[in-house]
Amino acid sequence: MVPLAGSALLLGRRRWPVAVAVALTVLATVTPLIPAALAALFTVASMRSTQTTCAVTAAALLPLPLYLALQPSLASAPLATALTGGVLVGGAVGWGLFLRGLHDRGKQARAQAVLRAEQIRQRERESMAREMHDVLAHRLSLLSVHAGALEVNPGAPPEQVAQAVGVIRSSAHQAMEDLQQVLGVLRTPLQAEGARPEPPQPTLGDLAPLLEESRTAGMRIDLTDDVPDWSKVPATTGRTAYRIVQEALTNAHKHAPGHDVRMTLRGAPGAGLSLKISNTVPAGDGPRLPGSGSGLTGLRERAALAGGDLTYGRDGRTHRVQAQLPWPA
Repeated sequence: MVPLAGSALLLGRRRWPVAVAVALTVLATVTPLIPAALAALFTVASMRSTQTTCAVTAAALLPLPLYLALQPSLASAPLATALTGGVLVGGAVGWGLFLRGLHDRGKQARAQAVLRAEQIRQRERESMAREMHDVLAHRLSLLSVHAGALEVNPGAPPEQVAQAVGVIRSSAHQAMEDLQQVLGVLRTPLQAEGARPEPPQPTLGDLAPLLEESRTAGMRIDLTDDVPDWSKVPATTGRTAYRIVQEALTNAHKHAPGHDVRMTLRGAPGAGLSLKISNTVPAGDGPRLPGSGSGLTGLRERAALAGGDLTYGRDGRTHRVQAQLPWPA
């Protein structure tokens, strides 16, 4: 009955692993419960801390030297029995520690996977925030400029009113399309790590329509173009240059309406692509369109990611944006 009752203790080894292991170890010294005691030791090693496992293991090994001390002589049989007991205890504890290590590594791997997924989502959110700023700020600034012109000049000729209303309608429609495009990308689930499709990206070849939009809004742009062929500019460099010009024009619409913008574009394979954009800052504290203040900071980060650099700031009443971007030979 004692062996049966002792074996029944194993039913509670996961709930009380230390108590069960100690009880079975004690009982195993007087009854044939060695397999049950080894199973309990394995459970302790696989579920409890290393410190607790060492304490229980020491308690399980304690009967072995006591057993040898009670022998009249250290013959080969008692030594073999003690050695076998030590090997069995060490094997059970070692196997439990091994499985606990696998379990801990699995938990760590899952935690790291969750962290990587969160980092990917954070990078996507930051990327989409920059994209939405770049795409929408320019459209909305044009819309606001034309709406403001109608507000301050309500008696304008019908053809000018019709032109301004047309630009407002076109800008609002294009802004909605751009927003839907970006939101559509955000709604697309990840197919693989970092495999979310990107919205269509502009190139340097799209710069002419961008400049024409600003000219239609009444801005005078003096462009000096020394790039032999815009189509030869690398895609990343061209996209970055487009975004820099777009942000500079947006800021000019917001903070210097009615002032000319001077733009210089130079570059060649092996020499890099340089941009210089400047405009006069109006004196006084007239009405300004609101801005987040993060557009040019984001462009500096974008230029750095592309392998270039960007600087901006005021020199007296002139605001300048300068960038140097790579163009490999």
